[in-house]
Amino acid sequence: MKRSTDRILTSHVGSLVRPPEVAAMFPRPAGKPFDDAEKQTLRRTVNEAVKEQVATGIDIPSDGEFSKSGFSAYLSDRLSGFESRPGRAPFQRGRDRTRFAEAYAEMESPAAPSGARINANQNMVCTGPVTYTGAQLVKDDIAIFKEAMQAAGVEEGFIPATAPGTIELQRTNEYYKTNEEYLYAIADSMHEEYKLIVDAGFLLQIDDPRGVTAWDGFDPEPAPEEYRKFAALRVEALNHALRGLPEDRIRYHVCWGSWHGPHTTDVPLKHIIDVTLQIKAQAYSIEAANPRHAHEYHVFEATKLPEGKILIPGVIAHTTNCVEHPELVAERIVNYAKLVGRENVIAGADCGFAQGFATQRVHPSIMWEKFRMLAEGSRLATQQLWR
Repeated sequence: MKRSTDRILTSHVGSLVRPPEVAAMFPRPAGKPFDDAEKQTLRRTVNEAVKEQVATGIDIPSDGEFSKSGFSAYLSDRLSGFESRPGRAPFQRGRDRTRFAEAYAEMESPAAPSGARINANQNMVCTGPVTYTGAQLVKDDIAIFKEAMQAAGVEEGFIPATAPGTIELQRTNEYYKTNEEYLYAIADSMHEEYKLIVDAGFLLQIDDPRGVTAWDGFDPEPAPEEYRKFAALRVEALNHALRGLPEDRIRYHVCWGSWHGPHTTDVPLKHIIDVTLQIKAQAYSIEAANPRHAHEYHVFEATKLPEGKILIPGVIAHTTNCVEHPELVAERIVNYAKLVGRENVIAGADCGFAQGFATQRVHPSIMWEKFRMLAEGSRLATQQLWR
C-alpha cells in the first residue's frame, strides 16, 4: 500500500454519484446479469470516472461502485440464503430517530431531495444457509476497473466490500440458531469476495458503518464497555473473514452513517478506537470533517497509532453542499500529521457520495470540486509538513 513518504496522498471512500445512464440500470431483479450493452456502458463510465478522479487530484481511486445497487444492497446479487420482505430493516431504528421523529419523517418522504432523503429499504431476511455466489460478478468489476486504471495510468486503486458485521446487523436472521453462528457464516462467505479483490492486485476496502452506528440502536444508551464487547465480536468475525490476506492490501472504513440526520447519538470515537485498531488492516478510514466528529483528532493525543499503520481521515464531507476551503483541508491534515506522523496520513473523505444508485449526497459538480479542494489542501499541507 502506498503511503505519504514525500507528500500527502489523496483518496476517498469509494462510491460516486452515478451517471444517469448507469442509474437507469437499476433497480433490477436480484442476480440478473448485465447484458452486453450495459457492460459497455459500465466500461465507458468507469473509465471516465477514473480519469476524472485522476484529473481532480485523487491518487488512489475507486471504480465508483457503479455496478452496485448500493454499498451493501449489492450483496443480494452475491449471497444466497436471503429473501426480501416489506418493512424496515433492523438498522432503520434508534434513539436519534426517536428524538427527531418529525425531522426523519420529512427526510424519508418521497418529496425530500435525493441528497437528503433517507431510503426506507426492504427488510432482507436470512432464511437459509449463507453462501457466496458472486464470483463472476466481482471478476467483471475487477476487469472493468483494471482496464480503466490502465487507461488512466493509475498504479493503485481500491475496491470496497461490506464487512460481515454490517451485513449481519442489516439483515434479520431467521435461519441460524445464534447470531454469532450467522455472523461467522457471513464472514466465511465474504472471505471469497475479499480474496478475489486482493488476489487481483487491488486494495480491499472494508466498509463497516454498522460497527459504530449500532450504538444508536441500544436504548437506553449502553455503557462503553458493554458496547466494546458487542463491537469486539464483530471485529473478530471480520478478522476471520480476512484470514490469510496481507494486511498491507487492506483498508478499513468506519463511519457513523451517510444519511443527513442529526447524529446526536453517535458513539464517540474514543470509546471504540482501540477495538477498531484490532482489525487486521494497514489503513483506517475515519470521519473527520462533519460537525459531530471534526474534533476527534484529539483522540490520537492519547491513543498511539500502531507501528506501520495509516490513517485516512475524512477532510472533506459528504454532508454539505458547501465546498471546503483548501486551507481548512490543509489544517485538518496537519492536525492529524502532527499526532501520528506525516507519512502515516492519507487525505480522504468522510463517506461516499452515493451509497446507492438513486442516492446523491451532493450534486456531482460539487463532488468533483470537493475532490479538487482535497487535492489542493493536500498540496498546501505538504508544503507545511515538508518545508
